[in-house]
Amino acid sequence: MIDQRVFLIILDGVGVGALPDAAQYHDEGSNTLANTAKKVHGLNLPNLRKLGLGNIIHIEGVPPEKNPISNFGKAIEVSAGKDSTTGHWEIMGLINEHPFPTYPHGFPEEIIDAFLEKTDCKGVLGNKAASGTEIINELGEEHIKTHFPIVYTSADSVFQIAAHEKIYPIEKLYNMCEIARNEILVGKHKVGRIIARPFIGDKNGDFKRTSARKDFSVNPPSQTIMDLLKNQDIPVIGVGKIEDLFNFQGITESIHTPNNPEGMDMILSFSSKIDRGLIFANLSDFDTLWGHRNNYKAFAKGLEEFDDWLPKLLMRITESDIVIITADHGCDPTTQSTDHSREYIPILVYGKGIKGGVDIGTRKTFADIGATIADIFQIQGTGKGTSFWNLIR
Repeated sequence: MIDQRVFLIILDGVGVGALPDAAQYHDEGSNTLANTAKKVHGLNLPNLRKLGLGNIIHIEGVPPEKNPISNFGKAIEVSAGKDSTTGHWEIMGLINEHPFPTYPHGFPEEIIDAFLEKTDCKGVLGNKAASGTEIINELGEEHIKTHFPIVYTSADSVFQIAAHEKIYPIEKLYNMCEIARNEILVGKHKVGRIIARPFIGDKNGDFKRTSARKDFSVNPPSQTIMDLLKNQDIPVIGVGKIEDLFNFQGITESIHTPNNPEGMDMILSFSSKIDRGLIFANLSDFDTLWGHRNNYKAFAKGLEEFDDWLPKLLMRITESDIVIITADHGCDPTTQSTDHSREYIPILVYGKGIKGGVDIGTRKTFADIGATIADIFQIQGTGKGTSFWNLIR
């Protein structure tokens, strides 16, 4: 078997235009990449331009390349929803037909009552949709006085528990999350992720979340491309929050990097350490730090930093390596909304040993990426999606 490697890099939230059904999600007009470029009067992305990013859609500052060195296109999400779990699952060949439940007005009494009973907490604070950084500064002092955990959600399907590390030691907070995952948020209330959000500090305005965040995700309900690769003894390396989104299923090794720079460093590290397998990386700062906070300037800077880094990876790849750059949904920092946006995702596919400049068009599902990866590794896929490998090999 050849020493085949695929580097699959998810620029979390970097969508390229509202999907036809975006109105159902209140996302008309969203276009994360193009709107960000327009807002900052043009992006400087020379390396992504060479790959053909500007050939996918109009992006101010990134004109189409006459002879792009990679293959390019975009894809439609067919799964219900617009969250990270759903997007990543679909990329890996698993279509989620029923959206995870969301709670924009807070969790119903039956959930909170069960949480109090099973965790022996005397009460909770919050119970609303909120920014994680804002809610700990709003309720942190009350939490210290009462010892009530802060429970909150977002536009995503998440049940988040924030607690001060001096009030709730990390293991106790994790245990509460496990109880919620296994005993409370099941059935019709099976949210995509339960997230432990420890923080430190002494007073409102001074509280800060720590790096001890931990996600407790639902298991993918069926096999993904990752499982199929692992079953064939092909390494599957998760970088970033991949382990959280798949609850470690189908992963042979995982490094949970906390930010884009460390994620990019780890991709380079694995490019030197392993000679075979899928390196599946998520760069989450676009979403968590900038998209959700409508910080389009930092979003643009992050894109340019990724562009500056990209040649370091491309210089390291071999003739048989494939690099795929894509996203999982949109998170337009220029709209009123601070939520994810229902958007197309970009697809760039580069390899020294394959064609370049092929327009793979608008793919009918994110799962076409997973089907292509299955073809690259010469394994049977999940049956979802259509491979475009024959178009570019």
